[in-house]
Amino acid sequence: MGFRIKLFGPVLLLSLGVLAWSWQQGFGHVFVGIVLAFAAAAAIGLEFAIRRPIAHLSQASARLAAGDFQAPLPAAGTDELGVLARAFDTMREAIKRYQEDLSFQATHDPVTSLVNRREFERRLHVVVNATKHERSQHALIYMDLDQFKVINDTCGHTAGDEYLRQVGGLLHEKLRKHDTLGRLGGDEFGVLLEHCPEEHAIRIANELFATIQGFRFVWEGRSFTLGVSIGVVFLDEHSESLSRVLSVVDAACFAAKDGGRNRIHVYRDDDSTLVKRHGEMQWVSRITDAVEQGRFHLYYQLIVPVESEDEEGIHFEFLLRMQERNGKIIGPGSFLPAAERYNLMLGLDRWVTQTAFEWLADHPEQMERLGLCTINLSGHSLGDADFMHFMIEKFNEGRVPPEKICFEITETAAIGNLMKATRFMSVLKSRGCCFSLDDFGSGLSSFAYLKNLPVDYLKIDGVFVKDIVDDPIDYAMVKAINEMGHVMGKRTVAEFVEKDAILVKLREIGVDYAQGYGIAKPRPLVEMDINYIRREITYSAGRVS
Repeated sequence: MGFRIKLFGPVLLLSLGVLAWSWQQGFGHVFVGIVLAFAAAAAIGLEFAIRRPIAHLSQASARLAAGDFQAPLPAAGTDELGVLARAFDTMREAIKRYQEDLSFQATHDPVTSLVNRREFERRLHVVVNATKHERSQHALIYMDLDQFKVINDTCGHTAGDEYLRQVGGLLHEKLRKHDTLGRLGGDEFGVLLEHCPEEHAIRIANELFATIQGFRFVWEGRSFTLGVSIGVVFLDEHSESLSRVLSVVDAACFAAKDGGRNRIHVYRDDDSTLVKRHGEMQWVSRITDAVEQGRFHLYYQLIVPVESEDEEGIHFEFLLRMQERNGKIIGPGSFLPAAERYNLMLGLDRWVTQTAFEWLADHPEQMERLGLCTINLSGHSLGDADFMHFMIEKFNEGRVPPEKICFEITETAAIGNLMKATRFMSVLKSRGCCFSLDDFGSGLSSFAYLKNLPVDYLKIDGVFVKDIVDDPIDYAMVKAINEMGHVMGKRTVAEFVEKDAILVKLREIGVDYAQGYGIAKPRPLVEMDINYIRREITYSAGRVS
């Protein structure tokens, strides 16, 4: 282009000189025609040599801005326009590759290069919607690796990532070309089998199961073989929304884990296990809403001495209740199983403890009459160092005397976290509080573990207490537990005391305390009335005199 422009200038000057000379010689009209013809030829030359190529580049730029990478470019010659065209083409290819990289990163997992959860759910959403309009069968497989944390904890996250890459590649080899394999979470994979009959889907699920079981991962001389829990759900015209499908397959996978891990659970419409599981999942949102909206309340239930009035003061247990939106009060048996399963108990235990301590501090006259109040703790709290520090801070505030607090834990929770439970109890007992072991006798190894637990009270399982009047075996069991407890220097509490005849039997046996609807029903803490309490304690003592 530079050559053309440089040549055009001298030629123009020469033409003007010739025109001037011709005019002097009387040949002006001839040369005017020549000059005009030359100017026209120059304009045409400029049109093809400069303006049109630049117009093509401009159009290509506009189309590139709109995401079109296919616009034609002018022929790349050796002049300046050719250099510009080649530079534009190089830039366009670089932008295209960069955009493709960004698109891949947005839809794929960076560790395994499999599709990520977002892209997997997008594809699943398309399939679920398609089933509404066509009679086709598909399947969704959800896989959760068992004990994957062992690799991360033993060898580090680099080893864990390498395991995921390798196992992802092995799983991909077992699938058809149009199937989708995605990494949905830390150690979770999903497989979408499009146009796949049930029997074929189950066969693939078993192949994936065997692949993971048979994979031996070696890292720095250490060898690992993991299991996997798999949930399978089939998709057809009856499938509901995307969220419902994901909820069901997650529940199926959890059922596999809950059934002992390292197995496959195939969802069916009449699946009673998943019906129960789904019901528990519904409780999670209800519990969360109740916490946020202040619909949890504390109740209290008296624990009275069996023999006579206790001179040490009033003894009661804090109980948790949830209020539904319609005002109905729900007992803990309805929501605590879901809270336990979905790791909500730490939050609930904190709320109960915080609320109980605040109430006691705000009611010094009640705390003065208080001999002991019991607060229930879950196994989750027993094993949580942060919760123990939280409790130490509460006692450090000095508003509630530790000797008035008894923490109640279940035998199952204590044995399941024996070392952590023992440490938790020892630390807080050193502060002055005491512990009660709930549901004692329900475990087969109760007496063997009892001597290792620094508890002060044994709460005899109500399963044995409620029938001691008519069942000699239950009577003997309660008697044995009571005697063993006393030998070990522990006080005993019988729960589920629902009638006077049971109270009489407990006195014969020598049980220290009684609790149940036959003694006093749970009442809202805000309605605590000292006259009512005294009346109930006196009445209970009179019934066994």
